[in-house]
Amino acid sequence: MKIKLIVSVLACALFSSVTLSHAAESRYFTYAPEALASTKSQLQSPDSALKPAYEQLLADADKALLHPNYSVTQKTLSPASNNKHDYYSFGTYWWPNPDTSNHLPYIRHDGKTNPDTKTDATDSERMAHFAQDMKRLGLAYYFTGKAAYAQKAAELATAWFVTPKTKMNPNLAYAQAIPGIVDGRGIGIIDSRALIDVMDSIELIRPANTLSEENYQSIKSWYKEFNQWLLTSNNGFEESNWHNNHGTFFDTQVVAFSLFTDQPDLARRQLKIAELRHLAGQIDNKGLLTAENERTRSWHYTNFALSAYMRLARYGELTGVDMWHFDLDDHNLHQALIVVAQQIGSPTQWPYPELKYNENEAVGNILAAERAYPDAIFKEKATYLTAHDAKNINLLTVGASLVP
Repeated sequence: MKIKLIVSVLACALFSSVTLSHAAESRYFTYAPEALASTKSQLQSPDSALKPAYEQLLADADKALLHPNYSVTQKTLSPASNNKHDYYSFGTYWWPNPDTSNHLPYIRHDGKTNPDTKTDATDSERMAHFAQDMKRLGLAYYFTGKAAYAQKAAELATAWFVTPKTKMNPNLAYAQAIPGIVDGRGIGIIDSRALIDVMDSIELIRPANTLSEENYQSIKSWYKEFNQWLLTSNNGFEESNWHNNHGTFFDTQVVAFSLFTDQPDLARRQLKIAELRHLAGQIDNKGLLTAENERTRSWHYTNFALSAYMRLARYGELTGVDMWHFDLDDHNLHQALIVVAQQIGSPTQWPYPELKYNENEAVGNILAAERAYPDAIFKEKATYLTAHDAKNINLLTVGASLVP
């Protein structure tokens, strides 16, 4: 099996790169360096199949160069703390109550997004745009070597994490509040998954020396403090207990942030928790993610949850934890990916509720599976999806991206 054969080598070679924190060179976490290097090599060919995705990446990165710096202090509403430095959002699927004069308390409509949650009044869209820009800029710098991309990424990161007037406090105590019900929820920790992309890009731009060592260390300190909040707060405890994508993305954040902040033992411990507590409990012996299949957007959430496992399995390569091949009573990641692959290009309808079916949501997961396993179905479906979504930047990173 492809990944199993190289895990021990990667755990030594790559893990040594994880512990280097002072040299101005890239460290690799979510992105596998050999995958990025292969992409870079393929892009040298003028007729490379990756050109559409590459051109889309550069177009997005060029737009990011023109964006102003982002800050949580820019929101027009305030959290219960009345501190604009505290991140604030409210629940995506919660709507004003039509039966009360003040429309409180809000009521839930699963799968139906309240557009008011996606405005500048709160921070969720702002964080998403910040992370998206950072991702594009970091990758654009890696593939082109143009310092302008790295300079802009350094400016964005410094404003978000370091500058006293604009930086975010390292907690999500007021995330996904529900007007009229609660000031913030553990479930809001799903929002900060976006900061994994930011972390990866901060490392990609290191060779450009556009981010000072002082600011780099300040950002790492911010992540370490935030990670500690995840592990010790009531909100973090609540989120870690979910046996669906929320619990898995909690694990993913803790592992990623632990690696970034030079805490490999903590990362390894959380990976083992993820295997035994979430993977074995969330994926049944048929490869179905039962908690996600109960949702009104089951295909989306199945792929969303699996995208977290793709990251976790990648981080396992860095720490000697082989999640790709973990199995407990026939509960395993491989079978879950087979189920998704079998659906791609199939004339048979996905047998669970889905309001907005889009098979391209599986691109990142199938590409990661093709890298990890020898099964012919993953190569076949990866080729199919590549042809149907040629501009998807997952093609450049081999599945190292979250479902949007």
